[in-house]
Amino acid sequence: MNGFENKTGAELLAIHVAVMEALRERGVLRSANNPTGDLAEYLFCATFGWQQAQNSAKGFDAMDGSGTRFQIKGRRIHKRNKSRQMSAIRDLTGFDFLAAVLFDDDYRIMRAALIPATVVTNRATLVEYTNSHKFILRDDVWDAPGVVDATERLRIVEHV
Repeated sequence: MNGFENKTGAELLAIHVAVMEALRERGVLRSANNPTGDLAEYLFCATFGWQQAQNSAKGFDAMDGSGTRFQIKGRRIHKRNKSRQMSAIRDLTGFDFLAAVLFDDDYRIMRAALIPATVVTNRATLVEYTNSHKFILRDDVWDAPGVVDATERLRIVEHV
């Protein structure tokens, strides 16, 4: 039992809206979209002190103090969909590193990594229909040259 059995669909959606708004007010989310991407951006920027780019920035989501550009992606893995495919990457040349995190069903961090753009480029597949690239965050990515496991660092911020 989750405590929601006696709530109507409308009541549950109102709770969802209130939770999303509370997360925006706390700075965890920036948009009204699915929270996975915003949460990933928040965690990486809070952990590493990166400056989030404007939503309209082409090819990257954040930058560090030395000018290194980061594309940030998150994927929530749950019982109905176990895919590790990150959301579409439109520009493979717009970032220096892909900062990627896998969340479990409850948005807890499973694994996270900082992946050099060369590794992403070598493993990404062009999807002509959307003119974008797909990248699947498989376990062997952590073994690729230059990849940094960021899991434990993000977990510190996750519980703040």
